[in-house]
Amino acid sequence: MTRRLPLIHKVVEEHIGPFRQEQLDLEFSNGERRHFQRLVSGGHGAVVVVPMLDDETVLLVREYAAGLHRYELGLVKGRIDAGENPLQAADRELKEEAGYGSRKLDVLRSLTLAPTYMSHQSWLVVARDLYPERLPGDEPEELEVVPWKLADLDKLMLREDFSEGRSLAALFIAREWLGSQR
Repeated sequence: MTRRLPLIHKVVEEHIGPFRQEQLDLEFSNGERRHFQRLVSGGHGAVVVVPMLDDETVLLVREYAAGLHRYELGLVKGRIDAGENPLQAADRELKEEAGYGSRKLDVLRSLTLAPTYMSHQSWLVVARDLYPERLPGDEPEELEVVPWKLADLDKLMLREDFSEGRSLAALFIAREWLGSQR
């Protein structure tokens, strides 16, 4: 069933750090009116990179996660800077966080965090044909690079220090896509 999008009667904005909070006065097609809040990303989106060291091995990074106050294992990720596209941002972030560049980058799809109230999108990029190259990044310490076999994804998904949803979803999507490329 295709529904008509709700009519926006009014938007009230408030800036909160890198985000803009909007309060929406909406009217749905059945006449019901509601107020919704959403966070609008203040940037150009982000990338989540699946760096393949070889056909079976992905590179993960361990970095400090302030939200949980612990070290978290996950994929290379970061924002898309002004003037960059997702492929350029993915290659830059890969060099900054893992110390590798990529000769073959593929954008698979976008991922959202909480689309019911956030506009933020992250682009899932698979990086292959890696070569050593490091760029200075904004991390306060060098990140630990951890090779992980895709065949052992079942063990990774249950680790307490691997909890970020984008990384988990990206690995399963990339594994399926890579399998279809063989």
